[in-house]
Amino acid sequence: MTLQPPSAGSSPVPAVPLATLTTMRRGKGTGSNRYFAKPSGYLSVAVLVIFAFTGIFGPMLVERPSGLGGDILQSPSMAHIFGTDDLGQDVFAQVVWGTRVSLIVGVVASIIAIVIGTTLGLIGAYVKKLDPIVTTLTDVMLSLPLLPLMILVTALAGPSVTTLTIVIGVLSWAEVARLIRSNGMVVSAMPYIDGARVLGAGPGRIIATEIFPAVVPLIVVSVLLTAARAVISEAGLSFLGMGDPSSWSWGRILLNAQRSGVLATAWWQTLFPSLAILLLVLAATIAGIRYNDSRDPRTKGL
Repeated sequence: MTLQPPSAGSSPVPAVPLATLTTMRRGKGTGSNRYFAKPSGYLSVAVLVIFAFTGIFGPMLVERPSGLGGDILQSPSMAHIFGTDDLGQDVFAQVVWGTRVSLIVGVVASIIAIVIGTTLGLIGAYVKKLDPIVTTLTDVMLSLPLLPLMILVTALAGPSVTTLTIVIGVLSWAEVARLIRSNGMVVSAMPYIDGARVLGAGPGRIIATEIFPAVVPLIVVSVLLTAARAVISEAGLSFLGMGDPSSWSWGRILLNAQRSGVLATAWWQTLFPSLAILLLVLAATIAGIRYNDSRDPRTKGL
């Protein structure tokens, strides 16, 4: 577009078509357009969707592994694409059934951690009198050795899917609270927050209607990253024998392989559940990072 010099009596600002202004404001796209601008965006979403469908519909299509089978320690083949274990059970069926438990623990534990962390973070960001208490609680939780604490609490409460979910969720909120608090303090210092206070809005209303919407993108990212860490925690606890012995999970598959002494020989029994953990955690992490980058104006070209 060539700009003509302004004539006498005209505005010094050249007239720019509305479509051009819209394009200039959008840059290289916003929201979902920028999220899917790179292969990492749609690949991570595709992997998460595949795991979600496997966890929801897989147990409806694949028979639950149980009992003894005739094909013991068979390597991957057309009959058993993931091979079989020392009891003759199909490893593919174990991975499919374990997907549901791992996803449930990851999602629900992440929600518990997000609710606790977001609530405390918002309170600490706006209510200055309570901020030292929130900060102290967060620092204490971050300083605790979480894995031994999870093992202790799970052992005392009794191993089950519900226990694992609650323990992982309740002990994973500290990082979320610190992130929400630090960003909420920036928002609470904005002039429009002072304006809402002058107009008579109370702390609860300001937190719910002004500060909370501003940190929602961070909450979305935290959900994905916390869920990824929860899946790892569940697999680790199940591998240590803290999981529910009556339900399949990826950690239990690894535990069975360790107990049967076939870690070095029947490589397929540990490879496929390990790959499932790796792919799910990697996809959730990349999706969270990609979502954060797609909303950051400083990374417009990414």
